[in-house]
Amino acid sequence: MKSKVKINYDVNGKIALVTGANRGIGKAIVDALVSKGATKIYAAVRNLNTAIPLVKRYGSKVVPVELDLAKPETITATAETANDVQVVINNAGIFIASTPMASDAIDLLELGMKINVFGLIRVAQAFAPVLKINGGGAFVQLNSVASLKCASNFALHSASKAAAYSITQALHQLLGQQGTAVLSVHPGLIATDMSDAAGLAGLAEPATLVAEGIIAALKAGDFHLFPDSMAKRVGSAYQSFSESIIEADISEYGAH
Repeated sequence: MKSKVKINYDVNGKIALVTGANRGIGKAIVDALVSKGATKIYAAVRNLNTAIPLVKRYGSKVVPVELDLAKPETITATAETANDVQVVINNAGIFIASTPMASDAIDLLELGMKINVFGLIRVAQAFAPVLKINGGGAFVQLNSVASLKCASNFALHSASKAAAYSITQALHQLLGQQGTAVLSVHPGLIATDMSDAAGLAGLAEPATLVAEGIIAALKAGDFHLFPDSMAKRVGSAYQSFSESIIEADISEYGAH
């Protein structure tokens, strides 16, 4: 098996776009990008007013744009507006705290797939040509340890994140062909509104671990990032399989 070629990427001097940039991990990513020398950041949010604090803090370095993963037209419009972007970080998503036995499980899973999977595909389709024109760049997808380990109480969230991770693996190969670095991020317990909703706030670690980890992982040319304590335990156990199967070229075995 041959390992895929790594693409090392430095955000210094680059133009980035962050979905869900107004709070939690997204806001921490904006902060980290600015601190590491990004020259302009499109703060992609559903409500432009929620990006006002970022503009007040960073001035013209932050450009709010409307993007809602549930509204495809806002994704294509943003790709047309942010046609100078070199780094796309798809952080936005939805957390579904429910089980397959819930009476509304199908409806909830459809919602999770609509946001976490279809939204990812639409962002990739809209921005891959932009990244190619602008030299390749980088595409970062916020997945989760839930994409690898399903907890029964959050099973529908895990299912949508597992599907998103599968799509991210495909993007790693497909966008790599145009020189785009792809990073799959798998946080565990991070202090966000989602962890609060799951009743896990007391165990959560700072969002800065994810933000700073993304920048370091891009620079190192990594495909996976397991940023926090829980995630690192999962990543350590997963590493051998990932290197041998997920990140390796196994095309010589053919399809069966």
